[in-house]
This record gives sequence, C-alpha cells and structure tokens, in this order.
Amino acid sequence: MQPVKTLILSAGQGKRLSPLTDDRPKCLVELAGRTVLEWQLRHLHQAGVTEAVVVTGFRADLVEAEVARLELPGMTIRTLYNPFYSVTDNLATCWLAREEMRGGPFMILNGDTLFEPGIAERLISAPDAPITVTVDRKDDGVYDSDDMKVLTDGDALRAIGKTITEYDAESIGFLRFNEEGSKLFVETLESIMRTPEGLKRWYLSVINEVAQKHDVVRVRSIQGLEWSEMDFPADLVHNRALTAQWAEKEAISA
Repeated sequence: MQPVKTLILSAGQGKRLSPLTDDRPKCLVELAGRTVLEWQLRHLHQAGVTEAVVVTGFRADLVEAEVARLELPGMTIRTLYNPFYSVTDNLATCWLAREEMRGGPFMILNGDTLFEPGIAERLISAPDAPITVTVDRKDDGVYDSDDMKVLTDGDALRAIGKTITEYDAESIGFLRFNEEGSKLFVETLESIMRTPEGLKRWYLSVINEVAQKHDVVRVRSIQGLEWSEMDFPADLVHNRALTAQWAEKEAISA
C-alpha cells in the first residue's frame, strides 16, 4: 500500500499534564528540543507519508504556527479546527474531519502518541484490510486502567476498550483504513453522533462496535518497536529519555 493521508487528533488540551498544558496543548510539549507534534510529523515523513491533517482545538493558533514553521520536503501539512473541542470527546473530532476520510485510504493517529518511524512503516505495509489497528503486547501481561485494551483472535480484532474484561494486547492509537473501512467507519460514526451520548464517545468505541458486527478489523503487531504516550507528568521522564535517544541516532546517521 502506498503512503496515505494521516489525520492527527490534536484538539485536546491535555489537562492531566498541567501546568505544562495550561497555555498550550500537549501536542506542543517539548521533548529533546522538539514538540510532540514535530516528532510525529518527522517520523511520518521518514516513513513516506506525504499528507498530514492536524485537527486542532485548544490554542489552535499555536499549533498552526508550529505547522507553518516546519519544513518537510514532499509532505503537505494542513490544519482543521474543531471549535467544539472543550465540550466533546474525540469521536466528535473524527466526525468533524469525516470529509477528509471519505474514499480512503487514510490513517488516524492520536495526538499524544510518540512512535519510531518503523511503526508507521509497519502499519503502511500491513496486509490490506478495511481497518487495521496497531497493537503492542506487554511481556508480563499486566495492563492498567488507562490502557486501551484489545482482544485478538489471530490477526482479527474482536474487542477494544479501556474497560473490556478479556484482552491480550493494547492499542497504541494508530490505525489505517482502506476505502471499504473508511466508508464503514464514517457511516457508523455519523449514526452514533445522532445519539445523545455521541458527543462523549471515543472514536475507538466505533471500532469496537464495527468489530462486533463485521469481521473487518485486523491488528498489526508493533511489538519490539519503540512508542510511548503523553498522558501524565510521570510520562515526561521516560519520553524525554526516549526522544533524546532518537535525536542521538539522527545525529549519528546524519
């Protein structure tokens, strides 16, 4: 599969990282001299992605300035503003960006997921499927309450959610959709957004719903590759060390 458009969901503030995020969204927290967003875009670029759409919300002006500052030859980067970010969850962000999804293929990336380029490459090169979810597995099999847990059956995804009771992996917040998967995802999220609870749903709850009704969701393991999330102040120490290693590798290979 050729590199595909990537939607980066960066509308939220990230209040759990306060005070770092009191005046900037967490995608602009700096790690080893670069923002989370810059690390994401550079690694997508290295994997061959040629188009990125950053969905903004809190302090959109700062994110727009960051995008304007970056120069990644061959990659088009645009922003899309979600004015309802403060009263909705990320399913509404996906609904707002649904016109960017029609026709596929495209990828969705959480705005707080750090990943090495090999993860994007592995997702892009995965066997064709309507929906492909990147997953990792912990050696000790212990997952905490904040992990987005996944139940698999071979390469099929059977359930995904933070509160499911049977699971054997976790989602890292990076998915790929082909044309069939794009159509199914957009139709389902449009239907859910018409319900009273739609504004407070996560987009991965749509993936769970699709997986329950259709055998079209597959998993792509990224076990052994480096990734991390930016959720809590405690994550900063690990993420600064991780990105410092990436920066050192870049300097050596330059």
